[in-house]
Amino acid sequence: MSEKSTLHPDSSFVKVRGAKENNLKNVDLVIPRDALVVFTGVSGSGKSSLAFGTLYAEAQRRYLESVSPYARRLFNQMSIPQIDSIDGLPPAIALQQQRGGTSTRSSVGSVTTISNLIRMLYSRAGDYPAGQSIVYAESFSPNTPEGACPECHGLGVVYEVTEHSMVPDDSLSIREKAIAAWPTAWQGQNLREILMTLGYNVDIPWRDLPKKDRDWILFTDEQPVVPVYSGLTMAQVQQALARKMEPSYMGTFTGVRRYVMQTFANSQSQAMKKRVSKFMLSAQWPVCHGKRLRPEPLSVKFAGMDIAEFYQLNIKNLRDIISSSLKSKSANQNKVNPEKVLVLQRIGQDLLSRLDVLIDLGLGYLNLERSTPTLSPGELQRLRLGTQIHSNLFGVVYVLDEPSAGLHPADTQSLLRALDRLKAAGNSLFVVEHEVEIIRHADWIVDVGPGAGEKGGEILYSGPLPGLEKIDKSVTRRYLFNVDQNQKSERQAKGWLRLRDVSRNNLKHV
Repeated sequence: MSEKSTLHPDSSFVKVRGAKENNLKNVDLVIPRDALVVFTGVSGSGKSSLAFGTLYAEAQRRYLESVSPYARRLFNQMSIPQIDSIDGLPPAIALQQQRGGTSTRSSVGSVTTISNLIRMLYSRAGDYPAGQSIVYAESFSPNTPEGACPECHGLGVVYEVTEHSMVPDDSLSIREKAIAAWPTAWQGQNLREILMTLGYNVDIPWRDLPKKDRDWILFTDEQPVVPVYSGLTMAQVQQALARKMEPSYMGTFTGVRRYVMQTFANSQSQAMKKRVSKFMLSAQWPVCHGKRLRPEPLSVKFAGMDIAEFYQLNIKNLRDIISSSLKSKSANQNKVNPEKVLVLQRIGQDLLSRLDVLIDLGLGYLNLERSTPTLSPGELQRLRLGTQIHSNLFGVVYVLDEPSAGLHPADTQSLLRALDRLKAAGNSLFVVEHEVEIIRHADWIVDVGPGAGEKGGEILYSGPLPGLEKIDKSVTRRYLFNVDQNQKSERQAKGWLRLRDVSRNNLKHV
């Protein structure tokens, strides 16, 4: 162990008694505070049950006991852990592996709160056209009524459906489900039977229907209510109508475009939204040119760019431009508005410190506009880690879930520096991790195992790293101390997957 990671003899400890969450087998554990504690073991061994399901869950439960019952409803509470007792547990913050939200309005800038600072920067230190009144910070956000383009509602795109998108195979008949965009199961059958009542032929190829009939079925906003005769042929339906027979029920018709748009806009089911989105075509909204904002905020410039263009820069380039602007404006502060220079200095320095943390965490390639659903769990966790570093909290436990996931090996040292900064600020770090370099950097190791599921749930070792070498049952030991390396086997490749000209996020014609 390095000298910097040696535990102070007076360090206080967290004491766990009788932990039984998931596959944990009534374990007892003593781990230090104010230290980097890494939980290791094979996948499914119980290390996450111990770190998150027990330690973090109990810390959250204790905190929520101090708030009102009404306020508790606003929290996504974990279940109460199965445990006899925990002593010495500080307040905890969990940074878990999870995907970003499904909303494209959530972005790198909003998660890190950097967007708020940039909006203030544009509002107070931006370059305005002659004679234009001040634009307040909230008007630089497409997520507010003051800022959102009124035509596209701040989305920057317009969604439309076409005959081909809704009916991909026009050789099929309506009965053969030519209208792929219509709902499946009973609701789709209901709409087909309504068309029979209305006199449309559902048994000939879609392309053979008259264009006016195809257009009405797809694009009408009319919603006629008609009698439905379930299970009958077209001829039988017409006979039933002529005889004024009692229908099975009265059905309401909905045009295909109307169904797709309403489902996408109003459905609470993400699965339904995803299904109908396949039939929608998106295009840049021409009024705001996809920038999502009203003309007034887009007219304000900083470093020669409007705020939408500024957000397209990656974090590293953003940092360079803000740094250059600070130097040039400070050098010429007698020639410009002194108040603007002061605002730029204060906001700019805050931005630089936040951006430097993210760059050090290996995230300099991201841009602020990147939506969180497109981020990997590891990227999102490191973004939140960067925000916590800047918050300067102390005396809390940070519980992290494999923060090295998706991180290039060359950036592991940057992650370790970030963890050391949190620890140096007076915090404890409980980290679930498989990366050998991070495990070796730990002050304390908790190895859980020996196997997964029912074969795990035991504490094989708890202590400084060197002691783990003596634990024969530990799988982790083999990789840390090069034990039984001759038992490794490699599989030979049987084929190749070739990708050509891939451009997505930060990939450029790979």
